[in-house]
Amino acid sequence: MERKVNYDQRMQRLIASLPASDKKPRLLLHVCCAPCSTAVLERLAEHFEVILYFDNPNLDSLSEHDLRAMEALRLGEESGWASQVIITPYRPKTWFSAVNGLESEPEGGKRCAVCFNLRLQNSAKAARELACDWFTTTLTISPMKDAALLNELGRLAGEEAGILFLPSDFKKRGGYQRSIALSREHDLYRQDYCGCVFSKRARQEAPDTQ
Repeated sequence: MERKVNYDQRMQRLIASLPASDKKPRLLLHVCCAPCSTAVLERLAEHFEVILYFDNPNLDSLSEHDLRAMEALRLGEESGWASQVIITPYRPKTWFSAVNGLESEPEGGKRCAVCFNLRLQNSAKAARELACDWFTTTLTISPMKDAALLNELGRLAGEEAGILFLPSDFKKRGGYQRSIALSREHDLYRQDYCGCVFSKRARQEAPDTQ
């Protein structure tokens, strides 16, 4: 039986092995939304100079994109945990082209893997261009996301771009619960779907269990 990797422990070991220096290594953090960024930023800011990178062409509308982007920008400014916040232009055609033919895939299926890969590859390239030492993503804080898949895609994207990927499973050690608490403290907009038109449709069609 294949042994399950604890990516959170792997991250902690890597951070512990960083050389002592007055200058923190620079890390690009791909941000899916402000709420998911809260606990991740809190955890990483002590060890890295963090650049928030909001690149999410999967979002279902320009208004949703801009709302999430502005909340990420506000969090970066209010918290003091990020040295810079970068918002990329909304490019839905790029995303629809990437997931073409996968429209009927269930949440967590092949379409999601393609979506993750697109954003991680974009983030890896940006990290290299910005002379970062590392990059990673907030996506592993979600209990609904496959941390093993995200870490493998991130590693491969990093190898292709020539940049180190910081492994993570930010939901560990109460990360997801902490993100909820911090989101309330900062009064952040907290969406109830992942972001794409298909996840929104699935959410709307799901039976009300409340």
